[in-house]
Amino acid sequence: MVTVVGVKFKLGGKVYYFAPGELDLPMGEHVIVETARGVEYGIIAMERKEIADDDVVAPLKEVIRIATDADKAHLEENKKKEKEAFRICEEKIKEHKLKMKLVEAEYTFDNNKILFYFTAEGRVDFRELVKDLASVFRTRIELRQIGIRDEAKMLGGLGICGRSLCCSAYLDDFHPVSIRMAKEQGLSLNPTKISGSCGRLMCCLKYEQDCYDDLIKITPNVGAQVKTPDGVGVVQSVSLLKGLVKVKLDKGDEKELDEYKAEDLKILDRGHGKGKNSFDDAVDEKELKKLEGK
Repeated sequence: MVTVVGVKFKLGGKVYYFAPGELDLPMGEHVIVETARGVEYGIIAMERKEIADDDVVAPLKEVIRIATDADKAHLEENKKKEKEAFRICEEKIKEHKLKMKLVEAEYTFDNNKILFYFTAEGRVDFRELVKDLASVFRTRIELRQIGIRDEAKMLGGLGICGRSLCCSAYLDDFHPVSIRMAKEQGLSLNPTKISGSCGRLMCCLKYEQDCYDDLIKITPNVGAQVKTPDGVGVVQSVSLLKGLVKVKLDKGDEKELDEYKAEDLKILDRGHGKGKNSFDDAVDEKELKKLEGK
């Protein structure tokens, strides 16, 4: 076992492990640490705890010190310089006529490097741009192409729920989200209703999927043949969260539609029902697939 603290460098960013040494580091304490890209300014996001050696990426570096007022002032100065760097980089992109959208400029805490994050539809030859920027700033320059999900995470904003975007507020990583989840949750497959501010499927589809997966295992599909307390019938519709199933019963010359609790039914034949979404009779699957991208 090894003793560590968790440090974040951005709101909604990943938590990285560092050795606390003899320092008292409560949640929210600002610290200076050494990372692969140099000395950085971070915040304690996980208090001192013991974890398995296998969970640590070696070598485990120690927290250098608790941030001072001078460190905080330097960080604020860097933020001001980042705005100017962003403006200059945008001008240079226009001069070089590159098809790329600048998202963010970031100085490392020790000012040894400036990172520029951008989005683009394809590969961009930015070698001349890097040379131009290096001649202006006289420091190392790095350009990183990111996806539009990452862009939303960096820029932030409000979701359709009215709250801050989950990705920028607290999600430390993106998890795969698929159209299958929207179908199984009975959502309208209208792209404008199931995509987030980034133009990709909403991350919140993933949150409830485990619950739906459990319910699907014990609930008959649409089209399944089931035995009810009133006889054998075929499932016409399913309400997974309510646990209710509408079944068409064959009673001689008459067809009767009754509703039952899923737990009161015995599945005789699951059939070939795929849980087709009742809101959308004609859906462009190719267009929907585009929403699954990064």
